[in-house]
Amino acid sequence: MLSKEVIQKLNDQVAKEMYAANLYLSMSSWCYTHRFDGAGEFLFEHASQESDHAKKLITYLNETDSKVELSVIDKPQADFKSLLDVFEKTYNHELSITKSINELVEFMLQSKDYSTFNFLQWYVAEQHEEEALFRGIVDKIKLVGDSGNSLYLVDQYIKGLSGK
Repeated sequence: MLSKEVIQKLNDQVAKEMYAANLYLSMSSWCYTHRFDGAGEFLFEHASQESDHAKKLITYLNETDSKVELSVIDKPQADFKSLLDVFEKTYNHELSITKSINELVEFMLQSKDYSTFNFLQWYVAEQHEEEALFRGIVDKIKLVGDSGNSLYLVDQYIKGLSGK
């Protein structure tokens, strides 16, 4: 049985993952509106992955006979300055999720909740991948600059990352 504090922290993480899903849907829509179809597709798929991360937490809570308390999810930002702005914000958001996961892991160790600690290791590895992925996209956009032709190539590069 999970402690009330662990249950609350996991429910809070569900909300963060759902916010990420909504944020990436918003970013996807911005990209499509600005004709960055590759980035739009990539972020749309990534929103689904973030939703899956929340569902994984919910499943864990259900398997431990813990109360799932879904909270109101804040409205995500909808307007961005550029494709670079979208991916810098995405990268920064992933850094904040990594911090949150690390705090959860640390709490589980201190609480000697080894089962939840073990469960969270998947998220630790996932966040490492997410940070590297989005940092790489930001680096590519900065590398090529913001002219029309280079942004088209970056958009095609990002489209190629879909499904990976």
